[in-house]
Amino acid sequence: MDQVGSHSQLSYTQGSQEKALLAQTIGEVFDQTVARYPEGEALVVRHQSLRYTWQQLAEAVDLHARALLALGLRTGDRLGVWAPNCAQWCISQFASAKIGVILVNINPAYRVSELEYVLKQSGCQWLVCAGAFKTSDYHAMLQALAPELAEQSIGHLRSERLPDLRGVISLDSEPPSGFLPWSQLAALGAAVTPGQLAERQSSLHFDQPVNIQYTSGTTGFPKGATLSHHNILNNGYMVGESLGLTAGDRLVIPVPLYHCFGMVMGNLGCMTHGSTMIYPNDAFDPLLTLKAVAEEKATALYGVPTMFIALLDQPQRGDFDLSSLRTGIMAGATCPIEVMRRVINEMHMAEVQIAYGMTETSPVSLQTGPTDELELRVTTVGRTQPHLESKIIDEAGHVVPRGAVGELCTRGYSVMLGYWNNPKGTADAIDADSWMHTGDLATMDEQGYVCIVGRNKDMIIRGGENIYPRELEEFFFTHPAVADVQVIGIPCSRYGEEIVAWIKFHPGHSATEQDLQAWCKERIAHFKTPRHFKFVEEFPMTVTGKIQKFRMREISIEELRDREG
Repeated sequence: MDQVGSHSQLSYTQGSQEKALLAQTIGEVFDQTVARYPEGEALVVRHQSLRYTWQQLAEAVDLHARALLALGLRTGDRLGVWAPNCAQWCISQFASAKIGVILVNINPAYRVSELEYVLKQSGCQWLVCAGAFKTSDYHAMLQALAPELAEQSIGHLRSERLPDLRGVISLDSEPPSGFLPWSQLAALGAAVTPGQLAERQSSLHFDQPVNIQYTSGTTGFPKGATLSHHNILNNGYMVGESLGLTAGDRLVIPVPLYHCFGMVMGNLGCMTHGSTMIYPNDAFDPLLTLKAVAEEKATALYGVPTMFIALLDQPQRGDFDLSSLRTGIMAGATCPIEVMRRVINEMHMAEVQIAYGMTETSPVSLQTGPTDELELRVTTVGRTQPHLESKIIDEAGHVVPRGAVGELCTRGYSVMLGYWNNPKGTADAIDADSWMHTGDLATMDEQGYVCIVGRNKDMIIRGGENIYPRELEEFFFTHPAVADVQVIGIPCSRYGEEIVAWIKFHPGHSATEQDLQAWCKERIAHFKTPRHFKFVEEFPMTVTGKIQKFRMREISIEELRDREG
């Protein structure tokens, strides 16, 4: 990646302009790939025993797109997908893009209150949902939210709590009354002509929104990062270019599709290069991932450091031939040097790369290169991606000298359109000069390599999941016994970070660690549930009454060391 501006003494760089950006919609590039590689293998979904060539995937996508038109979805309407990794997720992604419908990614771990919030906030008209996944009964949660489903005709839902929702498509073959089975979409699609689909598709342009992804909000509610065709199509393409993907590459995607990592870097990165997308399972499983790599002769593998640690430590790893692997991406948290070394040596991933970004930047803004020295691949998050700019600024907004710490900002094609229906949130994140403020503290060296040194928003990254303490604190305030709460992250060798909640009870009230964890289990996604609790009378404060989270972190680390050591 050529870096313009790296001769300067200031922390500013511009990525290479060598490769042109794609000035098309996702649907147009999808059709070009299908025309180029009709018999190439497009998608392998091992847990569903499904395989599609590009031609077969195009037929499924087009039929589904026509079905969505038959349901009355117009350009700009929202379609939610609430399901783990599966073929229908991928088909919904490409089908909605073809007709200009905005796909709303919903975390499979969400419970009722979180689901209600994103469906209402995004104004979803239709939802595609799995029947159940792990401990979640999706049908039951939807019936609790919209009991009217059972009484009203399919597609004509009028729900008190979900005023915009018109209907729910279930991936179950025999869902409860009121749900439209996925299997019936083919018949609906047959009623709309290919010409009608082509007409809709040709009316779209690449700057239109195509995706909303919810990021945990620092103000207690998730914000919907709204992304265009141009944002995510090009980001997937540039990530794939850095990896050197071709139609001969086969990428194993064990990361969730509801994240940019899966649906942009995975699905769109493969689609723009004619590479094969391989889903080893509905959720991450180390053994099934290793099996998929070996049996599918994969050339590339994605994961967060936690996943790679689990793969390396899998007792049966030695039974699998991983020699087909060449490259991949580790992202979502900082990678320990010994893990990177083992991935290269023991998993044959000589060209593995580190990528850094955030949902709001589609996601990748910095990436290491395939020939970067090991030291750079583990101590930095690489250099500025093509067609993007990076700068590091002080509190007054001035660009700091090379090597100095400041806030990392990104500008370019990848910056989101804004937060859905949230102009204030958007204005707080993207400044008047179109720079996205990441909230991460970083340094830049003479060659333009960036190192992330901390987070000024106190965000916790646990196993690749972003958790904002403020959202959790707001949640704990709803517990009858809790008077005050502070949430922090502490280092953890397995997940990168673990969550600790310091709790102060109301007089005469109390709860045990087990009580609170059980309470969380019913109400929030499992990855947000604190691993440790500390019950206190007071929090460490400054003289002016400001809570000292750094002091809380020190105390928690010390106490846990004493308890475990």
